[in-house]
Amino acid sequence: MSTPALDPASCGERIELLLEASAAAGPVARERAEELVRLVVELYGAGLERLMELAYDAGALSDELLDAMAGDALVSSLLLVHGLHPYGVEERVERALEEVRPYLGSHGGDVRLVEVTDEGVVHLEMLGSCDGCGSSAATLEDAVEGAIRTAAPEIQAIELDTSEAPRSGGAVIGIDQLTSRIHAGQREGSRV
Repeated sequence: MSTPALDPASCGERIELLLEASAAAGPVARERAEELVRLVVELYGAGLERLMELAYDAGALSDELLDAMAGDALVSSLLLVHGLHPYGVEERVERALEEVRPYLGSHGGDVRLVEVTDEGVVHLEMLGSCDGCGSSAATLEDAVEGAIRTAAPEIQAIELDTSEAPRSGGAVIGIDQLTSRIHAGQREGSRV
């Protein structure tokens, strides 16, 4: 059984627009509209929580089911809204990074989670190099940030820790990259 795709972000934006529009009818109308949304959210949250309890009590809340729920964008966002998500913020960030690693690797890069602070700041270290133009690094950072914000919308900021990365006016080639090219050239008949 497949349900039509629903974009949680679009729904959230539409709800916000409708709440703003209700303000045109005056502060009482706005308060009532906000109360209506709050009550509906509380009702559905209580229903979701009870559903999780029933599944747990029936022995059906397996690791596989939790992974499936956490992996579904709509269900995951609802679980987050109601504080029912099975995974903590750090694990969700790690999972998001795992999802973008193949893309980063295709550009010669990688990322390492340094920490998630109690204030909701994610510290990352970008690793490797990016092939191509200078904008590719920004594209990679956007992909990482997008994945993290989707998995952990409560994050306040994402910061790249660059203190360990060498900085200079030009590109820096790591010793491993340099020697791998030399050794590859020796294997191909001394073409360096």
